Amino acid sequence: MTNILLTFCIMLTTTLYDFNNASDASAWRVVDDVVMGGRSTGSFNVSSDGHGVFSGYVSLENNGGFSSVRHRSEPIAVRDASMVRLRVKGDGKEYQFRLKARSSDYYSYVGKFKTSGEWETITIKLNTMYPSFRGRALDFANFDQETIEEMAFLIANKREESFTLLIDKIELR
Repeated sequence: MTNILLTFCIMLTTTLYDFNNASDASAWRVVDDVVMGGRSTGSFNVSSDGHGVFSGYVSLENNGGFSSVRHRSEPIAVRDASMVRLRVKGDGKEYQFRLKARSSDYYSYVGKFKTSGEWETITIKLNTMYPSFRGRALDFANFDQETIEEMAFLIANKREESFTLLIDKIELR
């Protein structure tokens, strides 16, 4: 019985991105506050040991304050999923994982998480991800979509700081 249950749970996991199978970072795009006049600098690459590396410096100069890295895809069905699992190693700082149901949406659904400095698996329930635009929560329902077309990591802690987030894998369950 246990083996049957385990097999069933494994079948329900959808890998959104596995950096161990990525040879370069070209599918990911850095977007910093420079699009609005800020001075933050982010970068993204895939390390030789197969991890996405999102790093840089968040500046508050010129009303700045964020750095992000984004990945767009064809629509991915999330109808049967209830959570996102992130395998990451951060620097003790808080980050946001963001989803867009349609890449053309002006807002994202946000799930915040704090890193410990060690490799860890972060679980974010989809129905707790709230809609946000330019750092402000919007007054409509939390994530209840059937597809996603964009995922992103963002740092915006209202202070100047260096950051590094290693990303191993992103899954839906």
